[in-house]
Amino acid sequence: MKKLDKTGQLGPFYQLDKRRRKAVRLLFEDELTDEQIAKAVQRRRSTLDNWKNDELFKAAQQQYNHLVIKKSFESKALKKLVDLLEAKSEMVQLQAANSILKLSGMLSDNSTPELDKARIRKANADARVAEARAKTMEDNGQDMELLLDKMLEKVEKEDENHGTEQSADS
Repeated sequence: MKKLDKTGQLGPFYQLDKRRRKAVRLLFEDELTDEQIAKAVQRRRSTLDNWKNDELFKAAQQQYNHLVIKKSFESKALKKLVDLLEAKSEMVQLQAANSILKLSGMLSDNSTPELDKARIRKANADARVAEARAKTMEDNGQDMELLLDKMLEKVEKEDENHGTEQSADS
């Protein structure tokens, strides 16, 4: 079970004592030197250096950065992306839509329209072959399975060739 602080917050930032949390905040602001931060938290510079190498402190920094950015900029960024869906440039519209879909988890980073179309074609072809295989096996038995395997190989080769042609066009 994760440790809660007095206000019920979860995570490494809230597991730190007050001085370390203050150091994390000051490091995020990036306006003071490490020497000044150490003085502000009433510790030596070497102590701050030790904290900065500590895994919990590093995790706390990441959590704090995420919290501040999320609170301050996430809604503004999303509103801007939504506004960009109405941009004059279709490329800007596409990039905005792509970003929104990625943020929502509906589109992976390694996805492209061409790749998505190829995946859909392959899934449809696989479904057709599976249906045909089941029907043929019901009707004619095992000898037709060999014929279906050949058909499947042909469909896969055509799909690979089609994908190669598209990538060569890009």
